Amino acid sequence: MTRIPQSLLLALPLLPAGARAATALPLSYVQTFGTAGDPVTRLGWGLAVISIVVFALVTIALLAGLLRRRPPVPEFELAVRRDAGGMSWLYVGVSITVVVLAACAVWTMLTLRAIAMPGAADQMKLHVTGAQWWWRVEYQASDPSRGFTTANEIHIPVGQPVKVELSSEDVIHSFWVPQLSGKIDMIPGHTNELWLQASQPGTYRGQCGEFCGAQHAHMAMLVVAQRPEDFATWRDRQLQPAAAPAPGSPGENAERLFVSRCGACHTVRGTDAGGILGPDLTHLMERSTVAAGALPNTPGNLAAWISNPQSIKPGTRMPAPSITPAELQQVVAYLQTLR
Repeated sequence: MTRIPQSLLLALPLLPAGARAATALPLSYVQTFGTAGDPVTRLGWGLAVISIVVFALVTIALLAGLLRRRPPVPEFELAVRRDAGGMSWLYVGVSITVVVLAACAVWTMLTLRAIAMPGAADQMKLHVTGAQWWWRVEYQASDPSRGFTTANEIHIPVGQPVKVELSSEDVIHSFWVPQLSGKIDMIPGHTNELWLQASQPGTYRGQCGEFCGAQHAHMAMLVVAQRPEDFATWRDRQLQPAAAPAPGSPGENAERLFVSRCGACHTVRGTDAGGILGPDLTHLMERSTVAAGALPNTPGNLAAWISNPQSIKPGTRMPAPSITPAELQQVVAYLQTLR
């Protein structure tokens, strides 16, 4: 059985009740929930059954040959003759092998074709960029005002194909959400494409599938499939800037502190924080995890991540800011308002 990471187990209570079923066995590809993943599952099970049958037949034939009793034969009569009856079985075995391998090859090609092209025209486009070790997610639209950027958590509407463009800003990563689609590499300087489509609401875990450095195992994502009306509501919220604190309030001071300490790397729309090196934090508290799935999104984990990111992800590019405990408390309190 697939072992569920402790960090994800801790995050499960944060997920909606209807979303937890799909997360029960993360990274399990024996059961899929979408038309981009179902053909791969059928192929996998089919090839597994064929392999088991072939193994069983070969084992039976080998045991039959070993256990079959033959009368003693003088050495000079041991020469193999074409009319001894064995060659006909050889021809039969080779013929069956060729047919089975050809059928498997055709099935594989048809599966690759099915997952390469959605059954209907895609209605939404995303661009996902892999970085060490997180995911930048850009929702694109023909109207620029309807586009926005988020990180580490992808929301899609159920029943609709979503085109995903994939690239990398540093090393080779690999985008993999096994319950919804296959795996494809993210290569610097090159854009690959795949499509996602979920058949039911749920939260599906994804993971970088290509070793990309020391924290490769902590480069996870969540894909949240929502009913179209719920997705539309979520998208409308994402388009809004961060709520402005009241003038002269502690929240205004906390915002200024965040901008001065974190705004060079992070963006919060509606404020002077406009950095692009790190994730967009405009609606941070709507995400289930922090640090690309390393920790559940709680105030304590936020504080731990900000104060000493190297203790959670050694080698991460996020620096530890020079900040006092009182200032850290203010920054965390401000981040909790980003909903």
